[in-house]
Amino acid sequence: MELAVLLVNVLAADSAHGRPVTPPLTGGERLAAIHSGLSAAGRPPSGLTTADADRLAEVAGEVRLLYGAGDCLPEAAARLNDLLRRHGAVPTLHGDPGKPLRLAFHRPDATLVDAWAADMGTALAMVIGVGQGARLGVCQAATCSLVFFDTTRNASRRFCDLSCQNRAKASAYRARRRT
Repeated sequence: MELAVLLVNVLAADSAHGRPVTPPLTGGERLAAIHSGLSAAGRPPSGLTTADADRLAEVAGEVRLLYGAGDCLPEAAARLNDLLRRHGAVPTLHGDPGKPLRLAFHRPDATLVDAWAADMGTALAMVIGVGQGARLGVCQAATCSLVFFDTTRNASRRFCDLSCQNRAKASAYRARRRT
Protein backbone atom coordinates (compact mmCIF):
# COMPACT_ATOMS: atom_id res chain seq x y z
CA MET A 1 0.00 0.00 0.00
CA GLU A 2 2.87 2.32 0.88
CA LEU A 3 4.39 1.88 -2.57
CA ALA A 4 1.10 2.77 -4.29
CA VAL A 5 0.76 5.98 -2.27
CA LEU A 6 4.39 6.88 -2.91
CA LEU A 7 4.20 6.35 -6.68
CA VAL A 8 0.91 8.20 -7.08
CA ASN A 9 2.20 11.15 -5.06
CA VAL A 10 5.55 11.47 -6.86
CA LEU A 11 4.33 10.66 -10.39
CA ALA A 12 0.70 11.82 -10.65
CA ALA A 13 0.06 14.69 -8.21
CA ASP A 14 -0.51 18.14 -9.67
CA SER A 15 -0.53 20.02 -6.35
CA ALA A 16 1.04 19.40 -2.97
CA HIS A 17 0.73 21.24 0.35
CA GLY A 18 -0.94 24.27 -1.15
CA ARG A 19 1.37 24.66 -4.12
CA PRO A 20 1.00 23.55 -7.72
CA VAL A 21 3.55 20.93 -8.79
CA THR A 22 4.36 19.61 -12.21
CA PRO A 23 4.54 15.84 -12.34
CA PRO A 24 7.83 14.62 -13.82
CA LEU A 25 7.51 14.49 -17.59
CA THR A 26 10.53 12.53 -18.81
CA GLY A 27 11.81 9.09 -17.91
CA GLY A 28 14.88 10.57 -16.22
CA GLU A 29 12.80 12.98 -14.13
CA ARG A 30 10.40 10.19 -13.21
CA LEU A 31 13.23 7.87 -12.24
CA ALA A 32 14.81 10.57 -10.07
CA ALA A 33 11.43 11.26 -8.41
CA ILE A 34 10.89 7.57 -7.68
CA HIS A 35 14.38 7.18 -6.20
CA SER A 36 13.91 10.34 -4.13
CA GLY A 37 10.57 9.05 -2.82
CA LEU A 38 12.00 5.63 -2.04
CA SER A 39 14.94 7.21 -0.23
CA ALA A 40 12.64 9.46 1.83
CA ALA A 41 10.61 6.37 2.80
CA GLY A 42 13.77 4.57 3.90
CA ARG A 43 13.57 2.01 1.12
CA PRO A 44 16.58 0.85 -0.86
CA PRO A 45 17.05 2.15 -4.39
CA SER A 46 15.53 0.10 -7.13
CA GLY A 47 16.91 -1.36 -10.34
CA LEU A 48 14.47 0.66 -12.44
CA THR A 49 15.33 2.11 -15.82
CA THR A 50 13.93 5.27 -17.37
CA ALA A 51 11.60 3.11 -19.49
CA ASP A 52 10.37 1.41 -16.30
CA ALA A 53 9.76 4.82 -14.73
CA ASP A 54 7.65 5.83 -17.74
CA ARG A 55 5.56 2.64 -17.43
CA LEU A 56 5.18 3.18 -13.67
CA ALA A 57 3.90 6.71 -14.34
CA GLU A 58 1.11 5.17 -16.42
CA VAL A 59 0.33 2.70 -13.61
CA ALA A 60 0.33 5.55 -11.05
CA GLY A 61 -2.17 7.47 -13.19
CA GLU A 62 -4.47 4.44 -13.29
CA VAL A 63 -4.13 3.70 -9.58
CA ARG A 64 -4.74 7.37 -8.71
CA LEU A 65 -8.38 6.98 -9.79
CA LEU A 66 -9.04 4.61 -6.86
CA TYR A 67 -8.19 7.21 -4.22
CA GLY A 68 -11.21 9.22 -3.18
CA ALA A 69 -13.39 7.36 -5.70
CA GLY A 70 -16.36 7.21 -3.32
CA ASP A 71 -19.50 6.30 -5.27
CA CYS A 72 -17.45 5.77 -8.46
CA LEU A 73 -15.49 2.91 -6.87
CA PRO A 74 -17.17 0.17 -8.98
CA GLU A 75 -16.02 1.86 -12.21
CA ALA A 76 -12.53 2.39 -10.79
CA ALA A 77 -12.46 -1.24 -9.65
CA ALA A 78 -13.13 -2.38 -13.21
CA ARG A 79 -9.99 -0.51 -14.28
CA LEU A 80 -8.10 -2.08 -11.38
CA ASN A 81 -9.18 -5.55 -12.55
CA ASP A 82 -7.82 -4.71 -16.00
CA LEU A 83 -4.52 -3.57 -14.47
CA LEU A 84 -4.25 -6.82 -12.50
CA ARG A 85 -4.82 -8.87 -15.67
CA ARG A 86 -2.34 -6.85 -17.76
CA HIS A 87 0.43 -7.19 -15.20
CA GLY A 88 -0.17 -10.88 -14.48
CA ALA A 89 -1.12 -10.62 -10.81
CA VAL A 90 -1.04 -14.09 -9.29
CA PRO A 91 -0.28 -15.07 -5.69
CA THR A 92 3.05 -16.87 -5.32
CA LEU A 93 5.48 -17.78 -2.59
CA HIS A 94 9.07 -17.04 -3.46
CA GLY A 95 12.28 -15.76 -1.97
CA ASP A 96 16.02 -16.05 -1.86
CA PRO A 97 17.80 -19.26 -0.81
CA GLY A 98 18.39 -19.39 2.93
CA LYS A 99 15.69 -16.81 3.64
CA PRO A 100 12.03 -17.34 4.52
CA LEU A 101 9.55 -17.45 1.66
CA ARG A 102 7.36 -14.40 1.23
CA LEU A 103 3.98 -13.95 -0.36
CA ALA A 104 3.96 -11.80 -3.46
CA PHE A 105 1.35 -11.21 -6.11
CA HIS A 106 3.49 -11.48 -9.21
CA ARG A 107 5.23 -14.26 -11.08
CA PRO A 108 8.82 -14.93 -9.97
CA ASP A 109 10.00 -14.06 -13.51
CA ALA A 110 7.95 -10.84 -13.76
CA THR A 111 9.62 -7.60 -14.77
CA LEU A 112 10.09 -5.06 -12.01
CA VAL A 113 7.26 -2.91 -13.38
CA ASP A 114 4.88 -5.88 -13.62
CA ALA A 115 5.87 -6.99 -10.11
CA TRP A 116 5.28 -3.55 -8.61
CA ALA A 117 2.03 -3.01 -10.52
CA ALA A 118 0.68 -6.46 -9.62
CA ASP A 119 1.62 -6.09 -5.95
CA MET A 120 0.16 -2.56 -5.70
CA GLY A 121 -2.98 -3.54 -7.55
CA THR A 122 -3.52 -6.58 -5.37
CA ALA A 123 -3.02 -4.58 -2.18
CA LEU A 124 -5.58 -2.03 -3.36
CA ALA A 125 -7.98 -4.80 -4.43
CA MET A 126 -7.70 -6.41 -1.00
CA VAL A 127 -8.49 -3.11 0.75
CA ILE A 128 -11.48 -2.51 -1.50
CA GLY A 129 -12.58 -6.17 -1.32
CA VAL A 130 -12.91 -6.09 2.47
CA GLY A 131 -15.09 -2.98 2.33
CA GLN A 132 -12.39 -0.47 3.27
CA GLY A 133 -12.20 1.48 0.00
CA ALA A 134 -13.10 4.66 1.89
CA ARG A 135 -9.65 4.47 3.51
CA LEU A 136 -8.08 5.35 0.15
CA GLY A 137 -8.17 9.10 0.60
CA VAL A 138 -7.26 12.29 -1.20
CA CYS A 139 -6.17 15.32 0.81
CA GLN A 140 -9.09 17.69 1.31
CA ALA A 141 -6.94 20.79 1.71
CA ALA A 142 -7.28 23.37 -1.03
CA THR A 143 -4.67 22.92 -3.76
CA CYS A 144 -3.36 19.58 -2.55
CA SER A 145 -3.95 16.43 -4.56
CA LEU A 146 -1.76 14.04 -2.57
CA VAL A 147 -3.24 10.66 -1.65
CA PHE A 148 -2.97 8.62 1.53
CA PHE A 149 -4.10 5.38 3.12
CA ASP A 150 -6.15 6.14 6.24
CA THR A 151 -4.99 3.98 9.14
CA THR A 152 -6.96 5.80 11.86
CA ARG A 153 -9.27 3.74 14.01
CA ASN A 154 -12.46 5.37 12.83
CA ALA A 155 -11.39 6.10 9.22
CA SER A 156 -11.71 9.85 9.77
CA ARG A 157 -8.48 11.13 8.23
CA ARG A 158 -9.03 14.04 5.82
CA PHE A 159 -5.58 15.43 5.12
CA CYS A 160 -2.32 14.05 3.75
CA ASP A 161 -0.31 15.44 6.67
CA LEU A 162 -0.33 17.97 9.50
CA SER A 163 0.82 20.89 7.35
CA CYS A 164 -2.26 20.61 5.14
CA GLN A 165 -4.51 20.10 8.16
CA ASN A 166 -3.09 23.17 9.92
CA ARG A 167 -3.33 25.29 6.76
CA ALA A 168 -6.99 24.27 6.23
CA LYS A 169 -7.93 24.93 9.84
CA ALA A 170 -6.20 28.31 9.86
CA SER A 171 -7.95 29.25 6.64
CA ALA A 172 -11.33 28.22 8.07
CA TYR A 173 -10.62 30.21 11.24
CA ARG A 174 -9.73 33.34 9.23
CA ALA A 175 -12.91 32.93 7.17
CA ARG A 176 -15.02 32.69 10.32
CA ARG A 177 -13.35 35.77 11.79
CA ARG A 178 -14.10 37.80 8.64
CA THR A 179 -17.86 37.15 8.89
